[in-house]
Amino acid sequence: MLPENRLGPSFPPVNLVLDRIEEIRSHLDNRSGGRTRLLPVTKAFSVEAVLSVLAAGINEVGENYAQELLEKNSQLPQGRVGWHMIGGLQRNKVRHLAGVVNLWQTVDRSSLLDEVAKRDPGARILVQVDPLDGPGKAGCPPSEVEALVARGVDLGLEVAGLMTVGAAGDQEGTRHAFKVLAGLADSLGLPERSMGMTDDMDLAVDMGSTLVRVGRAIFGERQPR
Repeated sequence: MLPENRLGPSFPPVNLVLDRIEEIRSHLDNRSGGRTRLLPVTKAFSVEAVLSVLAAGINEVGENYAQELLEKNSQLPQGRVGWHMIGGLQRNKVRHLAGVVNLWQTVDRSSLLDEVAKRDPGARILVQVDPLDGPGKAGCPPSEVEALVARGVDLGLEVAGLMTVGAAGDQEGTRHAFKVLAGLADSLGLPERSMGMTDDMDLAVDMGSTLVRVGRAIFGERQPR
């Protein structure tokens, strides 16, 4: 049964959401040869957005904020969604998310590795990288990636791959970031490369992304938090 559209007038009809998901998935399959999968991001939308994703046959969902993820998860049957934490992560939030998050995508420092290993032993993680070394941007510099990956493995974590965010409005900067990330993942033998969002998903696919994080192209513009 499809969820009711109770997200307000700015949220598209559920059938339109399903059509958009199908269109994006088909596009990704055609462009990547089936290598790249879609991670719908429901940030700033309520649990009905998650239900729409499930109705489309996808059980992986990305969330940026710990409290929002936990609130949505509490409204769904246990284990229904494979949650990806894709937003900046504070150590004090890890204990609340442990056992709920299936993939921690934004692990970017040793102290966070230690906390995830302590609270969620054997967890599946991605190391977030900032290839552009931008001021105030999340992610570790490329020079620290190998050591963080090794530390994660030593702590018993499943380091599945790497994650990065492109440079907004800068195609060449984004291309460089994706190229660096793909090269690092290749050199370390890591299969998962989470890169690309609504505005740069095609470039990400062409540069080897295995996972694109898409919200706006599915659900439309978000309301302010």
